[in-house]
Amino acid sequence: MPGARHEKVSDLVRDEVARLVQTELHDTRLGFVTVTGVSMSGDLKHAKVFVSMLHEGPAREDSLAALKAARGFIRRRLGQTLRLRYTPEIAFAMDTSIEYGSHIEALIEKTRARDPHDPEDEK
Repeated sequence: MPGARHEKVSDLVRDEVARLVQTELHDTRLGFVTVTGVSMSGDLKHAKVFVSMLHEGPAREDSLAALKAARGFIRRRLGQTLRLRYTPEIAFAMDTSIEYGSHIEALIEKTRARDPHDPEDEK
């Protein structure tokens, strides 16, 4: 059961990883990467970092590979900065919630365009 400390550590890891990706990683494979969230294990020894990227296809895979290659560097910097008892192991995962939201919004707009009896039009 996550508590206040669990959430605080998750937020600290998210903020620090985002800072490291923006300022200290100079891999040309990285495009525009946004850290959207972190899911910590119950014992705070593992962190799943969710990232969102603007590009798609092979460029997205290259960016994810660059992040995975930088895991050791990021973990070492987390250990130096956060001063936790155990520095969490880092795993990166794609956050597709923004794309999913756009898809749902497009479906809603498509449905509204086909429905002649839309209650919002009658106002």
